[in-house]
Amino acid sequence: MTLGGWIVMALSVGGMTGLLAWCIYKVVSIPGATEHLHSQADIETPDIECD
Repeated sequence: MTLGGWIVMALSVGGMTGLLAWCIYKVVSIPGATEHLHSQADIETPDIECD
C-alpha cells in the first residue's frame, strides 16, 4: 500500500474511533440521563385502551 493509502486509512480509522469515543463520553457524562431513556414498553400508543 502506498503512503497516501496509509494516511487515508489512519485518518478514517482515527476519525471513527474519535467519534465513537466522543459519543460514548457524551452518553456517560450527562447527569440524570437515565430518566430520559425509554424503551418500546414505555411508549403508550393511542390505540391501546386503558381500563
